[in-house]
Amino acid sequence: MTIGLFFVFISVVSFHGLDIKSKHQDDEDEKIIFWDSQQKGANYFNQKPTREWFESAAKANIRFVRFTYEKWKGEQRDFLLGSADNYTGLVERDFQKLKHYLDVANELDVKVVISPLSLPGARYAQSNDRIRDGRMWTDPSYLSQAIQFWKDLATRLKDQPNVVGYNLINEPHPEWFHNKRTFWDKGFQRWYQDRIGKPGDLNLFHQQLIKAIRTIDKKTPIIVSSGLYATPWAYEYLKPIDDPYIIYSFHMYEPYSFTTRRINNGKYRYPGEIPIEDLDGEFFTMNKESLHTFLNPVKDWAIKNKIPSSRIWVAEFGCDRMTKGAKEYLNDLIDIFNQESWHWSFYAYREDVWESMDYELGTQKAHWKYWDYADAGILHENYDEIYDKTKKDSLWLRFKNEFLARSNK
Repeated sequence: MTIGLFFVFISVVSFHGLDIKSKHQDDEDEKIIFWDSQQKGANYFNQKPTREWFESAAKANIRFVRFTYEKWKGEQRDFLLGSADNYTGLVERDFQKLKHYLDVANELDVKVVISPLSLPGARYAQSNDRIRDGRMWTDPSYLSQAIQFWKDLATRLKDQPNVVGYNLINEPHPEWFHNKRTFWDKGFQRWYQDRIGKPGDLNLFHQQLIKAIRTIDKKTPIIVSSGLYATPWAYEYLKPIDDPYIIYSFHMYEPYSFTTRRINNGKYRYPGEIPIEDLDGEFFTMNKESLHTFLNPVKDWAIKNKIPSSRIWVAEFGCDRMTKGAKEYLNDLIDIFNQESWHWSFYAYREDVWESMDYELGTQKAHWKYWDYADAGILHENYDEIYDKTKKDSLWLRFKNEFLARSNK
């Protein structure tokens, strides 16, 4: 840390409706100051990066984006990594492409959190023929490569003004490769006892990567996610990090059998009851109260560890837009997140390869022109025409109002 640098951090810890305020007295702390007030944003998972996407996001008052580049076409097998099988350094032309769009976002005053979907030995399943890649969670040599990747990336991005966070990896799931594949049976703490200090120790993964990044970049906030695909329930064994620039995240798509079109297929609606597939004969009652209770592991963990709500982020949440009760489900979640003063970013804004959670399209099948434009790779050039056709049947109004209210503050 630079000699003479100091900051004063005043916090009034509050949960269940009390405000949290923090004040830093050094301009170099600007990136963490960003997180001191509740942020509301979107996920960016597009296959084709375009300036038009960022312009439309800025026009919609979306000033905060969880940003991934996984689907972009790269110079080698895996964008930026080169190869998740053997990382040897950032692919320079890929990095320049990434830097270009970060600069576009910066020009439009859009903050971003960099969120890799793949790391060495952990290739994103959708980039791996739908096969889960668990080598990083079983072979220590890949953890060393992941550490080097993040040191290289932090070296290049530490001075990028609109990068307000490094999300170490999307939806870590070491549990899957060590005999735990459901959260409904709980017992994360018991499971974790056999993994401490061994491959698959998510807390050790966090500690080692953060330590390495901090040798390069002292100030950019680092986002750590809970285990088993960032489930709230894995907070049971998550360890807080001794670093004032850490944000803790989770994802919320539960109950998954309700929010996922191919599983739900019209069988379930919100509010209502849904069977718990992993617990034979048991049901989950879906309503606002039960969703709030479902998130208790996060609230309890934060209280126990004195983590203010300004350091908790719902990095992804969503629901298939055509499921019955999607509007009510999304509204209730947003109400809960706002009540807790947690940051949130919905999935996803104007994705170009998957329309299931593109809420501007409403609750009906996408207009045939949507598919024509998507197939031709020109969807981004025709956003306004497509979304104008669905304004009378849109789930977008709540999001629109949330972003508008945020921009007016």
